[in-house]
Amino acid sequence: MRVLITGANGFIAKNLQQHLAERTDIDLLLISRDSPRATFEDALSKAEFVFHLAGVNRPQDPEEFRKGNSDLTVWLCEGLAARAKKGDKVPVVLSSSTQAALDNDYGLSKRDAECAVLRYGQEFDVPVHVFRLPNVFGKWSRSNYNSVVATFCHNIAQGLPITVNNPEAPLRLVYIDDVVSRFVSLLDGALPNLDAEGFEQVHPEYSTTVGELADTIREFRSSRDTLVIPRVGMGLTRALYSTYLSFLRPEQFFYTVPQHGDSRGVFVEMLKTPDAGQFSFFTAHPGITRGGHYHHSKTEKFLVISGTARFKFRHMQTGEEYELITRGEKSEIVETVPGWTHDITNIGDGELVCMLWANEIFDRDNPDTYACPV
Repeated sequence: MRVLITGANGFIAKNLQQHLAERTDIDLLLISRDSPRATFEDALSKAEFVFHLAGVNRPQDPEEFRKGNSDLTVWLCEGLAARAKKGDKVPVVLSSSTQAALDNDYGLSKRDAECAVLRYGQEFDVPVHVFRLPNVFGKWSRSNYNSVVATFCHNIAQGLPITVNNPEAPLRLVYIDDVVSRFVSLLDGALPNLDAEGFEQVHPEYSTTVGELADTIREFRSSRDTLVIPRVGMGLTRALYSTYLSFLRPEQFFYTVPQHGDSRGVFVEMLKTPDAGQFSFFTAHPGITRGGHYHHSKTEKFLVISGTARFKFRHMQTGEEYELITRGEKSEIVETVPGWTHDITNIGDGELVCMLWANEIFDRDNPDTYACPV
């Protein structure tokens, strides 16, 4: 299928292109602001589906709103209408804005663009899908241009100040991957999913405040120092963290963490979470024993990465003992069980390297770790 994307150099278009480029059934026709009109006309004559993402939102002259939003869209629809009159009907997805509900220059130009697309669809019975998108955020967005999320992520990642005039100001957000997913589903024939006003929707839509947004992104930056990562596995925080990382420069792709070493080897904490424990690793020289303690509630998982380890356990009440040997090539998890004192000894000839997960962050005031030789 030949798919035309206008505004090809824009934030949303770049992400859409990347997703469609992974498919073998799509031939992309890309039109940007610099494309000659003849190239645009040729693409418009060949397209089998149109994503009209071009638009103007921060011009020097307000007149550019009309030219870049309403006039361009009217011209595009006229070209498609000429094809539709011959029976060649081309569906359209239009990226509009929630600003279209307002009576400012930008909003009026976007509303005119919406009307042009809707008229084309109604007159020729062609599927058209108009999205009034709230703040869209994600990778490849531009700071001080696309959204407050992009600006906060860029500035905080680069150690620059941010301005929060009203921390309680509400924000409606949609994530770029969710936008693109909905776009692609419509390309593939999904049914409309309209809101009460008849506009297409992107789910999920997130609600937060400017203050909460700033605090969350600051946490991302500080996590390299505290090692405590926010809950980045799902929902808005997941999407924001992905966006924040996309604003790191290549020389910021790494950071060091403290390494604690003694005669036994080294111990390094990698990552801590608010409610899913922490991750670390340690080494042990040949013949060295680590551990020799028990826990009341804390639990741990050990994974020997390289070397040979002997784990020994003893029940604190019954005196029952247990011993096992595991090696790096086994990929075998060993769990410590509350109420059993335990230790680990390097019984190999080389260095032992072992990963460790504990179900809670180590608390020096309440460590739940009691020395007791096996």
